[in-house]
Amino acid sequence: MEKNIDICEEKCLHDNVIENTVENMPDLDTLFSLAELFKVFGDSTRVRIICALFENELCVCDIAEILGMGQSAISHQLRILRTSHLVRVRREGKSSFYSLDDDHVRRIFEQGLNHVKEEK
Repeated sequence: MEKNIDICEEKCLHDNVIENTVENMPDLDTLFSLAELFKVFGDSTRVRIICALFENELCVCDIAEILGMGQSAISHQLRILRTSHLVRVRREGKSSFYSLDDDHVRRIFEQGLNHVKEEK
């Protein structure tokens, strides 16, 4: 019978490690905000939009064409990305052009992509 490796077989606390960890953890509000940010990355359409914006600033029509979706569906996802400060919008005449908000977004995405591409 295989033992459950996800639990300790006997309770043994390491007080110095616990204290150091608690002192260095961000507060709960910050961790909640981080969890909310990662939820935004939990939708494949939003991830595809971010990936498309790696190469160029794109208008809503372009993004819809690239993803093979309607403009209203894309617009809805862009609103979520904009609210989360992952993309920014620029108006030009009757068009809205989107780009990644900053280099942090690029790095978060690249790190996640590298992680999933790793051979296990």
